Amino acid sequence: MSRVSKPSEIVERALELSTTDGLVVIADEHSSANLRWAGNALTTNGLTRGRTLTVIATVDGAKGTASGVVSRSAVTADDLEPLVRAAEAAARGAGPAEDAQPLVSGVPSSPDFTDAPAETGSEVFADFAPALGDAFSRARAGGRELYGFANHELNSTYLGTSTGLRLRHDQPTGTLELNAKSPDRTRSAWAGRSTRDFKDVDPAALDAELAQRLRWAERRIELPAGRYETLLPPTAVADLLIYQLWSSTARDAVEGRTVFSKPGGGTRLGETLAPLPLTLRSDPHAPGLESSPFVIAHSSGDSGSVFDNGLPLAPTDWVREGKLERLTTTRHTAGLTGLPVSPAIDNLVLDGGGERSLEEMVAATTGRALLLTCLWYIREVDPATLLLTGLTRDGVYLVEDGEVVGEVNNFRFNESPVDLLSRASEAGRTEKTLPREWGDWFTRAAMPALRIPDFNMSSVSQGV
Repeated sequence: MSRVSKPSEIVERALELSTTDGLVVIADEHSSANLRWAGNALTTNGLTRGRTLTVIATVDGAKGTASGVVSRSAVTADDLEPLVRAAEAAARGAGPAEDAQPLVSGVPSSPDFTDAPAETGSEVFADFAPALGDAFSRARAGGRELYGFANHELNSTYLGTSTGLRLRHDQPTGTLELNAKSPDRTRSAWAGRSTRDFKDVDPAALDAELAQRLRWAERRIELPAGRYETLLPPTAVADLLIYQLWSSTARDAVEGRTVFSKPGGGTRLGETLAPLPLTLRSDPHAPGLESSPFVIAHSSGDSGSVFDNGLPLAPTDWVREGKLERLTTTRHTAGLTGLPVSPAIDNLVLDGGGERSLEEMVAATTGRALLLTCLWYIREVDPATLLLTGLTRDGVYLVEDGEVVGEVNNFRFNESPVDLLSRASEAGRTEKTLPREWGDWFTRAAMPALRIPDFNMSSVSQGV
C-alpha cells in the first residue's frame, strides 16, 4: 500500500483481513495550512499532510462482547495486517465491554466514499493574505503591532464496518487569532474568528475593532473584586456553554453526580433553567457550522462509544425555550437511563431571540457594567453545581451609561454556566464565534452576548 493509496481501499483491505466477529475501520486523512505573523509582518507559513488509521475489533463471548482499539499513523502496506491483528488481540484479551452494542447497520453509503480525500493548501489564504497585509500597513500607521496566526485544516474521514457501512465526511476547520499591542506592550487586545474557508474573515474589520480597544485601554481604572453587571461576549458564552455540554452526560446525571441530577434521584429534565427563551442546540447541518452527520468515535468514554460508529445524527435541542430538554447519551447509556439516544454533535448554538449586537447592548447599558473580551484557564470547582473558575484576559472594560470609559484590571471569576442562564437578563444576536479557551478542541459555535446583572468577580487577577 503506497502513500497515494485511496483511503477507501485501505478500509476495504483492513476489513478483508479481519478474523473476528466485527470490525470498524476509520481512516483519517489530514491536511493543514497556516500563517503566522508578529510585529506587522509574516514570520512563517507551512503545509502538513498526514494519515491515521484506527481499527476497532469486536469479539463475541459467552459473557458479552469485547472490543480492542488500535490507532497508528503513517501505516504502510506491511503495517496493515499487524495493525488489524493487534486490534483483534486486544479484543480477545479484554473483558466484556460495558458499552457493547450490535455494530450499526443499514445506513446508506456515502456516494463519494471511493473518491480521493479533500485537501487544503495555501490557496485557502488567497484573499485573506493580501487583506492581512493591508491590515499590517494600517496598524503600522496607527502605531500598533499585530501578532497572531491563521490555521486551516481539512480532515477527510472514511468509516467502514463489517456490517456494511461505508461513510465519508470532509470537515474543514479554520481559526484566526489576532492580537494588537501598543508599541510599549502595556496594552493588548484580542479577537478571534472561526471559519470554514476564510472567505468570511475581514482583517480590516478585526484591526479596527482592536484599535478601538487599545484606545479604550489608554485610561486605566482599578476596581476591586465583587459582583458586577457584566456583558459576556459570544466567545465567553461559548466557552462556558461548551463546558456545560461536556458535563451533560445522562448517566452521570442519573447517578447523582452532576448539576443535572435531581435531589432524591433522577434528572432535572423538564425543569426551567432560564427565564429567557434560550434554546441551546446542536445540528450537524447548521449553516456555516456543518459537522459530521454520523458518529465518529475513535474510543469509548462518558459521551461516546466505538459501537455507535456510523449512527446517524439529528438536530438536537439540549435546552428548549429555557427548559432542559436532553442529556447526551450513547445507545448503551440510553438503555441504562431509559432516555432517548442523543449522541454528542460537534457544534453548539445558543438562540435567545435577541436582535442587538454587542455594541448595541453596550450602548443600552444604564449605570455601570463590565465588558469582557474573553475567558481563559477555565477549571471545574464543583461538579454538583458545575461551578467553574477562570480568568479574564486581553481587556476588561468599564461601561458607564452606554459608553466605554476605560480599561480595568483582570479578575478571577467563580460562576456556574447553568446558574448564569437562570440570571441572564438579556441575550443579544446570535453570531458565529471562536471559543478562546476550547478553540483547540471545539470551534463550531454560534452564541449571543449575554447580560448578567451580578457576575461574580471573586478576586483581582494579574492575568493578561
